[in-house]
Amino acid sequence: MKLRAIGFAFFALLALASCGKINDEYQFNDELPVSWEEMANRTTDTLIRQFWNAEGYFNYGSDRSDLGFQYWPNAHAMDAVIDAFLRTNDPKYSAYFGTWFDGVRVKNGGNYYNVFYDDMEWNALTFLRLYEITKEQKYLDATLVLWADILKAWNTEYAGGGLAWRKDMLYSKNACSNGPASILAVRLYKLTGEQAYLDWAKLIYEWQKDVLFDRATGAVFDNINGQTDVISTVALTYNQGTFLGTAVELYDVTKDPLYMNDAQKTANYTVSKCIDASSNVLRDEGSGDGALFKGIFMRYFVQLLQRDGVEQAFRLKFENFLRNNGRVAWQQGADENFLLFGSSWAQRPSGDAQLTGQTSAAMLFESIAYFEKNSK
Repeated sequence: MKLRAIGFAFFALLALASCGKINDEYQFNDELPVSWEEMANRTTDTLIRQFWNAEGYFNYGSDRSDLGFQYWPNAHAMDAVIDAFLRTNDPKYSAYFGTWFDGVRVKNGGNYYNVFYDDMEWNALTFLRLYEITKEQKYLDATLVLWADILKAWNTEYAGGGLAWRKDMLYSKNACSNGPASILAVRLYKLTGEQAYLDWAKLIYEWQKDVLFDRATGAVFDNINGQTDVISTVALTYNQGTFLGTAVELYDVTKDPLYMNDAQKTANYTVSKCIDASSNVLRDEGSGDGALFKGIFMRYFVQLLQRDGVEQAFRLKFENFLRNNGRVAWQQGADENFLLFGSSWAQRPSGDAQLTGQTSAAMLFESIAYFEKNSK
């Protein structure tokens, strides 16, 4: 059962319980025995060692405890491997690219289609990254095949527009299906220069901003039920991340400061409200799908920090928050024997780990290592 379904009561309670004001002063030890680079190396290498299946995909459980195949976490696991390759230029990481691309297709029934539009969007984003690295046409072809199918999610019958979440629920318009799609559209525009992609990116973004974004606070709401027009106001970290990610991408190509303002407001809400107030790290949003949410936010959060347009007052707060998450996760969130991570970055997992939690941690450390390397 997918946890990204419409605002469960659990998340509503969690959101209320974890809405604390973030402190700008952090009480955790700045001196760690290993570098951010080594943390990224070890966490991503553990992801591969513990979860990779020789058939060409990532298992769902560590140490072969669950050989199940989950489509959308596989895209993020490969993104972490791509991050490691771009950071190190080590061919041991790129050796997985083609094998994974073929293996996912086989495990997914011989194609890349899925009933969940957001799952296809995540895989398309990963395929596009693989194309940009390798220039192999098969990756771009697969991206465009999925993009054509994703556009079928757009309809104005419900909620006046937006991309549906599922093919069998066209009335459910979710942040998780609109945020990644608009990021994909901007990136296709950057690659091709075709105006239609930029038009789609702006259209999707503006619909989400009008319907699922709280302009006063920076919260990104989970979804609107187009049959009832009821909005689930739960704010989840991965939805926060993809909305600010689109804003950053649109700022890149338009230089419109309104996009940077949106990104900063969204980021500030997340680091102030979507946290575990006891440690000032992104909150635990549950096992399964929810364990992956924090890593997605961090990927786009770091991309925001790479832009010159971030206001200095925000920058200091954001950079402190980023590093604090890494310190706490490394010191408190890892299994001591196997370097496995669970759904919380402030508490060690017990027993076997899930692909989602380990991938989220790998994304965290890859993001910090990338940021530190490119900020000097």
